[in-house]
Amino acid sequence: MTTHVPSLTLPEAIFTNPAASILLPVGLGLSVGYSTSPKSTQKTYCAIEQPPFRPPPQVFGPTWTSLYALMGYAAYRAWTTGTASLNPNTVLLTKQGATLFTIQLGLNLVWMPLFFSLKRPIEATADIVALTGVTGYLTYVWSQVDSVAAWCLVPYLGWLGFATYLSAGVGYLNDWNLVDKERESTSSDRGSGLSKDYVNQAPKQKGR
Repeated sequence: MTTHVPSLTLPEAIFTNPAASILLPVGLGLSVGYSTSPKSTQKTYCAIEQPPFRPPPQVFGPTWTSLYALMGYAAYRAWTTGTASLNPNTVLLTKQGATLFTIQLGLNLVWMPLFFSLKRPIEATADIVALTGVTGYLTYVWSQVDSVAAWCLVPYLGWLGFATYLSAGVGYLNDWNLVDKERESTSSDRGSGLSKDYVNQAPKQKGR
């Protein structure tokens, strides 16, 4: 059973303020996304071998922004509802959930640098498996505090399951190695305005 660990928990002021609860994960998610260079990330995403049902890269930005906002609202809702309870067990579950929320947010933010910047699919997949487990347990804990907060995490939990499939599938199909998945273009490619080609694409021929 998880306990409340203040040193591993976001400040109470974050949870009690709806704007801060929502904007913090959204802002951190956007910051990590831009720090990993969106253009480079999309090139890597298009270059690697992908499992079936992969979404286009344009889907991820709006989806994650919505999920970050939902998880932030869930945190605010669970905290304000739970800490106002006269039941000591509910208060304890609320604070335990706050620790779990902070841990899952950290695991979430680490995934993209692991996968796209460091190109470490094994570590990234291990991270997202742990993230999914922590979020599942968080959903269970907060379901005992406030059902609305728990339901707000359900879309996030579902997306994490899909993202785990993608991460593991990409790792398997690429022999767990994402390094050097882009190859430099030839001089003829540069003349045609193409700066890069991808390892899972055949070179383009002139006249086609």
